[in-house]
Amino acid sequence: MSIRIHELAKRIGMDGKDMLALLKQRSYVAADTKSVSSTVANIYVEEIEKEFGVKVAPPEQAAPAVEKEAASDHGAGEVPLTTPPSPDVVSRVRSPVGVFVKSADDVVRERDAAKAAAMPPPPVPALPRPPPRFPSAPPPLRPPPVPPPSAARPAVLRVPSAPAPSAPPVLPPVQAARPPAPPPPRPVQAEAAPQIGASVPPALPQAAASAPSVIQQGDVKIIQVKPPIVVRDFATALGLRPFQLISELMQMGIFASITQSIEEAVAIKVAEKHGLLLEIKHRNDPALQQQAQSQKDEDRKKTDEEREARDLAPRPPVVCILGHVDHGKTSLLDAIRKAHVAAGEAGGITQHIGAYQIEFNGRKITFLDTPGHAAFNKMRARGASVTDIAVLVVAADDGFMPQTDEALQHAQNAKVALIVAVNKMDAKGANLDSVKAQMQQRNIVPEDWGGETIVVPVSALKGTGVNDLLEMIVLQADVLELKANPKADAGGVIIESQVDVGRGPVATVIVQRGTLRVGDALVCGAHWARVRAMFNDQGEPMKEAGPATPARVVGWSGTPESGATFRAARNAREAENIAEEQMHLLKKDALTPGTTKDVSVEQLFANIAADKQAVLKVIVKTDVFGSAEAVRQMLEAIKSTKVQLEIVSADVGLVTKNDVLMAGASGSVILGFNTKLENGVTPLAKHHGVRIESFEIIYELGDRVREMLADLLEPDIKETKLGAAEVRATFPLAKGFVAGCLVTEGKINRNAKARLRRGKEILHQGKIATLKRFKDDANEVRAGLECGIKLDDFNGYQVGDMIECYEEEKVRAAL
Repeated sequence: MSIRIHELAKRIGMDGKDMLALLKQRSYVAADTKSVSSTVANIYVEEIEKEFGVKVAPPEQAAPAVEKEAASDHGAGEVPLTTPPSPDVVSRVRSPVGVFVKSADDVVRERDAAKAAAMPPPPVPALPRPPPRFPSAPPPLRPPPVPPPSAARPAVLRVPSAPAPSAPPVLPPVQAARPPAPPPPRPVQAEAAPQIGASVPPALPQAAASAPSVIQQGDVKIIQVKPPIVVRDFATALGLRPFQLISELMQMGIFASITQSIEEAVAIKVAEKHGLLLEIKHRNDPALQQQAQSQKDEDRKKTDEEREARDLAPRPPVVCILGHVDHGKTSLLDAIRKAHVAAGEAGGITQHIGAYQIEFNGRKITFLDTPGHAAFNKMRARGASVTDIAVLVVAADDGFMPQTDEALQHAQNAKVALIVAVNKMDAKGANLDSVKAQMQQRNIVPEDWGGETIVVPVSALKGTGVNDLLEMIVLQADVLELKANPKADAGGVIIESQVDVGRGPVATVIVQRGTLRVGDALVCGAHWARVRAMFNDQGEPMKEAGPATPARVVGWSGTPESGATFRAARNAREAENIAEEQMHLLKKDALTPGTTKDVSVEQLFANIAADKQAVLKVIVKTDVFGSAEAVRQMLEAIKSTKVQLEIVSADVGLVTKNDVLMAGASGSVILGFNTKLENGVTPLAKHHGVRIESFEIIYELGDRVREMLADLLEPDIKETKLGAAEVRATFPLAKGFVAGCLVTEGKINRNAKARLRRGKEILHQGKIATLKRFKDDANEVRAGLECGIKLDDFNGYQVGDMIECYEEEKVRAAL
């Protein structure tokens, strides 16, 4: 509620411009207010009315009003200024409790004192104000029992002394247009009393203090307020008038104006006095900030959910083909796409994920073909986590195999709808009931057996049952009610990434929400992209890709990781900055030192042994990122305590000259998988002595790496026993003794390795230096024959000793 300034001036009996000047001095209105037609807040109106409840003014202004009021009260004539008002007049003045109203004698005495002081009048006539409580004596140190509300104000207007004119003065236009006079100095009374508990903050905007809020919890009312606690706002929260709160503070020995703030402890005491609980929330309070942030996040999330629900639209299903090796997954997809995909795969197995989209009966379906080899576990699991429907391909003649169970586990963990396609129904030995029985054992009961799992018999080679499978997929998609928001910012998952010659890094993506368009900026981990071009699975250019649509995106700064999520950025600069920050964090994590290890003698010897251990260093280059990940996983699975395998790098693209230089510096072997060599790489590798080996089938690469690791080991010595002879007699010679022996088993060869065993103890190991048959030298003596044997320079033969003859063979060590 508010009234206009001229109406308030009329109530008080003042000139409108004077009232405007007074309100500007007290900051009750804005400093740029120029018209008396402007409004003033009700709280300030109440303050003015309480202050001027008694129509007392300086003689030159108040005389006509007093005379008019007296005339109206007594019915005739003018009442002189010095005449005290009648009791009736005084009784009709309603002043607040505790307010002291000066009498006519006080007015006369104040006028005489003003004349004696001979103070010059200000340019703007001052407005009437009740006099101070102690006009002639200094203020006491302790406040009076019930002081007037005006005593708490920071400024008190003085009554100027001037001869009383016959009519109220009228300001000339030039003088009236001048700015209002500066506020008078603070009276001695306001400065003398100590304001304990009141803090005077610097001049702040009026809107800086937050208004308190009142919360009802059961029977208790809680006032929540943020510092500073301003008297005016605090009084409103307590349900009091500001002057009432000021009076209570004065009784507590605290002097504070309506715009000043009070201490928290004082505010708590005042609130308890009125039966209220005060809760002060500081702006830097972590709990308060967390609560505000949580509320803000919740509101934003609610708004986003409402907008998302409003813009949702149906989207195609994403179907993943899972199953065991060589059960016909790619052949089934080939029958669906009516294109020959399996023919291009080396060894008849899919090496990486392919994403394709078809149209069936006016409905689009997106397919993911996942690898079936054991090395592609991560890729297969990632494919199941992106899709809505999983088609588990089971061969009718083989049934469930280990990788079939593994694929089933991935689908169940991803909580996607499952459809079992029993392939190879035309093969010899196909048994559909046997497959259903195996499904029963794995708690995926077929529909016709009372379960919920859809089973579709198909033949990928003949194309039978394919349409039935597509119908079941569309039906399952209708049950799932798949929807996405095409109007949101684009986001999705990286299915595969690779480096194309002439295009640079290319990523196959599935858009999960929003619409991806050419020219958009994307961020995926430490890589970013400005979409220069997009292509579908047929190689045709695309301008945009909606939800559940696969696309090959050109324009990446590098090859993003398969399975990573991407999102749209506002522009390329923002995307690059985000990617650089992520790259910085990754490098920082990589350089962060780990926990210090305990150094002991055993650990020291173990480190020395590890340094002496043979190491095979390899550099892996593949065609796509998923293959690089699979090769790395397979190589890391090769464990050996004798030799160590170190992967220097695993990257995507052609084998370049930089790779050869890196391999030459680090002593590494370059392994290429489904990739080619750059021009000039072969002679450079020959010059640096770098070995480059290329593979097209992943398990062949693994076998070759195992062979290279075994070649680094010292060969194992394999001992083969040739024969044995028993010493029957000894014969002296000029330079020693000869053992007369009988060959008991096998044969004895001259210059072969032999050992002399006496019981279980080996006395000598060496070579057979002399072998004689009677007096003739012999190269070989077989079992059942006698011979003379001399072992090197050994002469300690005894009857009964056994001479064993053997040979050693070096064989490749096992990992």
